[in-house]
Amino acid sequence: MPKKGITGHDEWVVTEALATALVALEQLPEKHQPRAHMDDIKKLLMARCDAGAVTLNLAQAKCRLSPDTDPLRIYEDYGLKDGQG
Repeated sequence: MPKKGITGHDEWVVTEALATALVALEQLPEKHQPRAHMDDIKKLLMARCDAGAVTLNLAQAKCRLSPDTDPLRIYEDYGLKDGQG
């Protein structure tokens, strides 16, 4: 069976990249945040995800970028309980 796209899981890679980029940019000091680009990244992320999955993807990205923070706390900060969307 031929691969779909370049990697075989292009959709997942791009979705993870968008979520990670958005969370990373949100961690910059406010005066250095490229708000217009961040809004565009969020729109792209929302277009790629099922309803409700955006928040889960952002929480997962925050966990990756903040490995010393309790993941359950991160999920709760994003309005998710027990790591569930």
